[in-house]
Order: sequence, then structure tokens, then C-alpha cells
Amino acid sequence: MHSFSLAAFETAKRARGFDQVLVREWKPGTVLDTHTHPFAVEALVVGGEMWLECGDERRHLQPGDSFALEREVPHAERYGAEGAVVWVARRSG
Repeated sequence: MHSFSLAAFETAKRARGFDQVLVREWKPGTVLDTHTHPFAVEALVVGGEMWLECGDERRHLQPGDSFALEREVPHAERYGAEGAVVWVARRSG
């Protein structure tokens, strides 16, 4: 069982220059085809599971796993049978 603190996550990310922290809840089986974001991301999976595909790399992420993407990096996302909860820090500048 993992124990995470959203407040600690947000404090740490804001100290590193991230200007927005969101809790994203993804429905079971959601698939996002290849896309980009106009912001950098650092995220932590806190519930469920997801697969992140970036170039030739595909990662299976579960609670406690984190990932980072620079802005405009093409990637695809797929969420598991129970969906997922992901804390996302965004840096637009």
C-alpha cells in the first residue's frame, strides 16, 4: 500500500518552478492517441495503472511510479481496466 501526500507533491513541484498541479482521474480503458502538450509535465500515478508510449519506449506505470515530459514531446497514453488517478504538475514557462 502506497501513501502519498498531494500537499507534499504540490509543494515540491512548485519549488521546482511548476505553476499548476492537477488531480487527473481517468476512466477505465481511456486511450489517448499520440499528442503533445504546450507545457512540461512531471506526474505521479497514485491509483490504477497506465501505459505511456514515447518514441520507441513503452512504460507500464502503477501507483508510486512517476514520469516527466518536456513540452511538445509526442506521446500516447492508455489507462487500465480500473482507470487511473494521476497527480500532474505543469510548467508553462
